[in-house]
Amino acid sequence: MDLATVVGLSIALILVVGGIVVGGDPRAFLDFPSLLITVGGTLGVVIMSSPMDRFKNIGKILGRAFFSKSPDLVSLVQTIVSFAEKARREGLLALESDAAELDNEFLRKSIQLVVDGTDPELVKAILDTEIGILEERHVSNKSMFDTMAEMAPAFGMLGTLIGLIAMLKNLDDPDALGPGMAVALITTFYGSFIANIFALPISRKLSTRSSEEVMARELMVEGVLAIQAGENPRIVEEKLKVFLPPQQRERLEEEERQAKEGVA
Repeated sequence: MDLATVVGLSIALILVVGGIVVGGDPRAFLDFPSLLITVGGTLGVVIMSSPMDRFKNIGKILGRAFFSKSPDLVSLVQTIVSFAEKARREGLLALESDAAELDNEFLRKSIQLVVDGTDPELVKAILDTEIGILEERHVSNKSMFDTMAEMAPAFGMLGTLIGLIAMLKNLDDPDALGPGMAVALITTFYGSFIANIFALPISRKLSTRSSEEVMARELMVEGVLAIQAGENPRIVEEKLKVFLPPQQRERLEEEERQAKEGVA
C-alpha cells in the first residue's frame, strides 16, 4: 500500500471534517438532493466521456494510486549490470535462462530480443513503441479523474443555481432565505470536495506512477542496448546511474561497497 496516498487522504478528510464538526452543526452540510446532483452528474459525465471498457476498470486504476509501489531502480541497475558481466564472460546466449526467470515482463522481453539476435535499431524501436503505448494508456486512464476534477465543481455550481432558483420562489418568506441559501451553497461545497480532496490528488498520483514506470523502462532499454553492444559492465553501470536520484545512487554505491567488503 502507498503510505503517502493513505496518509495524505486521511489528513485531508480528518481536518476538513474536523473543521466542520468544530465549526458548527455537521447536519447542516448534509443534503441528499445536492449530493445527487453533484455526485450523480459528475459520475454520469465521466461515464459519457470514457469508453465503457475503461470505466469498468476504474477500480483497478484507482488501486494503482493506493497500492502500487515505486520501481526499485537500484535493483534494476544491479540486475542489468550482472547480466552485462555474464554476457561479457559467456556471451549473449548465456542470458536466455536467466531472462526466463525474471519477474519483470518488460526486461524479460528486452533481454530475449537481444538473445534472439534482433538488430539493435529494431530492438530500440520495438521497446520505445511499447513505452509510448504505455504512456498513452496511462494518460487515458488518468483522464477519467481529470474529467471528474473538472466536472465536479461545475455540477456543484449547477446545483447552486438550481437551489437559488428554488429559493427565489420563496422571496415572500424572509425566514426561508437563509436556510435556502445554505442549501444552495452545499452543492458547491460537494463539488469542490470531490475535486480537491479526491479526483485531483488521485490524478496527480497516477501521473507520478506513470512517470516512474516510464523512467524504469527507459533505464532497462538503455541497459539492454548497452549489453547488446558489448560494453564494459562498469560503463553500463555509469550509464544507468544517470537515471538514479542522488539518494538511490548513494544506496547503490553503499551496497557495492558492502558487497566488496563481504568478499574481502
